[in-house]
Amino acid sequence: MTKKTTPPVDRAIVLVGLMGAGKTCIGRRLAERSGLPFVDADAEIEKAAGCTISDIFELYGEDAFRDGERRVIARLLEGPPVVLATGGGAFMDAGTRALVRRHGISVWLRADIELLLARTARRNDRPLLAGRDQRATLEALMKDRHPVYAEADVVVDSAREAPEVTVERVMAALHAHLRAGKGAEAAAR
Repeated sequence: MTKKTTPPVDRAIVLVGLMGAGKTCIGRRLAERSGLPFVDADAEIEKAAGCTISDIFELYGEDAFRDGERRVIARLLEGPPVVLATGGGAFMDAGTRALVRRHGISVWLRADIELLLARTARRNDRPLLAGRDQRATLEALMKDRHPVYAEADVVVDSAREAPEVTVERVMAALHAHLRAGKGAEAAAR
């Protein structure tokens, strides 16, 4: 199979979706294929705060975490183009969504409940799942967040396949999105 190249972009490619959707895994591979740097917003938040996200939640609460998340993502989006994996709640913030629209192309990695459960069960550092019924929590998050995630520029299903399959889907969706945008720009002239 010939590998397609990612279309040239002058903005960040911003991956959004629930925890376990594959934003970090797919983001790293997409960055490698596109020649853009990969940045994980959660890692940048931890670096800026000097502690883990779980510690931020425990010590300062979710509101303080979301405030720091918003500032870090704004800083990242205002820099050179990157592939940015965001935390599951980042796109829920209207200000962050506006920044993403202005500086990036948002890609919702959509995954079904069974896949999310399988992937989140592998890690115990998810503050929103700690000490809770994971299925019920994820289902509630899906109900609240999916309508907002649907505002993303591009929607790609993440599935139980090799990550490269999802990367190919993302690349094809980006190509289509950019082609459609160029047509709209030409029509506007």
